[in-house]
Amino acid sequence: MTNQVSEKLKQSSDGLLMRSESDYPFEVVFWSGLAQETLTNEKLLELTDHSPETPIQTVELDYLFRNCAEEKEWHDEMQKQDVQKFQTLVKTLKENLTDIKVNRLGSTNIDVYIIGKTSSGDLAGISTKLVES
Repeated sequence: MTNQVSEKLKQSSDGLLMRSESDYPFEVVFWSGLAQETLTNEKLLELTDHSPETPIQTVELDYLFRNCAEEKEWHDEMQKQDVQKFQTLVKTLKENLTDIKVNRLGSTNIDVYIIGKTSSGDLAGISTKLVES
């Protein structure tokens, strides 16, 4: 089951770039054995090798993808295809994970972790980077 979730996330994020001041790809994240623990901010910082002082902001999944997963009238064909890919990614996350949390770690150079629980109770999701100055 676990490999299936990771594989689905890998397939749906493959080739997609998170757009900000720099564009970054997505990476699949999988943490088994954390089923009984709640993913606290402290635990997330520890798992991702961030310093304990790193600021964390939590946002909604749909808010994070608000500019990439919604088609606009002025989009060209390539942009429309990207929108569909982002919609598929969001759908894949929602269909395969529960209790999804989107954590933005840091400021300016932001590490984004979209993590939820798999049906087997492990933690999985995707990560990417944003640059916001």
